[in-house]
Amino acid sequence: MINFEGFSLSQNLKNSLARMNFTAPTPIQVSSIPLALEGRDILGSAQTGTGKTAAFSIPLVELLSRSKQGSALVLTPTRELANQVIAVIIQLLGKSNPIKAACLIGGESMHKQLGQLKSRPRIIVGTPGRINDHLDRKSLKLSDTGFLVLDETDRMLDMGFGIQIDRILKYLPVKKQTLMFSATLPEEIVRMSAKYLKNPERVSMGATNVPSIKIKQEVIHIKQEQKYQELIKQLQERTGSILVFVKTKHNSKNLAAKLCKEKFKADALHGNLRQSKRTTVMSAFRNKKFTILVATDIAARGLDVPHIEHVINYDLPQVAEDYIHRMGRTARAGAEGSSLSFITNSDREKWNAIERLLDPTKKKENFSKGRSGSGGFQRDYKNKRRGGGGRDRNRGGRGSSRPSFGGNRFSEGFRGDKPTERSRDNKPADRFRGSRHSEGFKPKNIEAFKEYKPREGGEKDYRRKSEREKPKFFSKKSKEFKDRDFNTGNKKKYKNKESLN
Repeated sequence: MINFEGFSLSQNLKNSLARMNFTAPTPIQVSSIPLALEGRDILGSAQTGTGKTAAFSIPLVELLSRSKQGSALVLTPTRELANQVIAVIIQLLGKSNPIKAACLIGGESMHKQLGQLKSRPRIIVGTPGRINDHLDRKSLKLSDTGFLVLDETDRMLDMGFGIQIDRILKYLPVKKQTLMFSATLPEEIVRMSAKYLKNPERVSMGATNVPSIKIKQEVIHIKQEQKYQELIKQLQERTGSILVFVKTKHNSKNLAAKLCKEKFKADALHGNLRQSKRTTVMSAFRNKKFTILVATDIAARGLDVPHIEHVINYDLPQVAEDYIHRMGRTARAGAEGSSLSFITNSDREKWNAIERLLDPTKKKENFSKGRSGSGGFQRDYKNKRRGGGGRDRNRGGRGSSRPSFGGNRFSEGFRGDKPTERSRDNKPADRFRGSRHSEGFKPKNIEAFKEYKPREGGEKDYRRKSEREKPKFFSKKSKEFKDRDFNTGNKKKYKNKESLN
């Protein structure tokens, strides 16, 4: 199939597709649209930028156009994605179509949304939180909704929307058609889809755990304090629109401000911005009024800006799957793009998880060998413990060749990452690192700790109480040896044992 003629679509929808320059369907659209038009439930997955939005929007508009009754609900995890979906649906409807659509998302005026609902829209696009708000207000009725779309399903469940989705489903009729689409569908999500779908058709296009082959991936091993200067260098060498990902909202705002001081055209996108500001930032970025967008992972899902040429992971994502979604912001619709990731010492586990996701057969990378651009990536991770003790007890602390014993703050002689003191017979002061057997330890009662009895020469008796005599203490007041009653924990209770004579 080389065009949309084989789908038996209405003439009005064909005209809309022509205006949108949709000439040939993508593989996910070829597989999904006929099944959806037949009324089948679909569990779809494909790489980002392959046309999943149109894959469910086209049959949605077509099915509603064939009847004067019924409505459709599209749920998305983020406001930005909801705005993009409603924009595509409005273009597909066309100006002369009597079907109306409404977008219900957080951060926007409730009064404005109530005005949209008064016009009785048959297509509702929104985020789970705001949809539930309208259901609680009874301003939204879903009793005639026969078409449900869960877009970026894995992200919605990761963000904790599972409970809210369950609440929404209670307002929908039992008999309905449900479509689930996402860039990744882990096994857990597939199992959870069982309660949303009935005998679904599984549609999967290509490997969903790898970025597009048209994305050139680069990695730089670097020290944390060198990242900013390296970022400046990379931005000076690159042209076109660039998306820089950071971990926190605070970093997004600060990094964008610093780049502006460096005479770059940059702005920030994060969750603390008002919805009107977020919309303004995205509109300016799409219109190329600035070239560098510093964003948190809020922009990793569903952000469709075709002219993004480069993605830079200034901070690695917290979840390995989000690496795929970040890469999917470039090389959209068959274009080419590049991605660059900064990896520091603290990113070792995150990067290993990402590499295992991309290639399950790949072994963990040996960071101690270093790489070009690593800035001296030589640290031995076996000795990365507080106090410098490390896992290898025969090695010294950080930067030390001397043996370290008792390498934590509970051992006598602990001085940060320095070796601990030794006993008077020049033997290690602590046979068990950081344990209650440390030299000088005084147990309070037999219920909480083991006793110990010093032997001649400073050695310790690690036998249990039942295997040895009770330790004796000399009372200066009575001039005699006495046994301590450990069972009571009372230091003042003693029993006469034998006199000093």
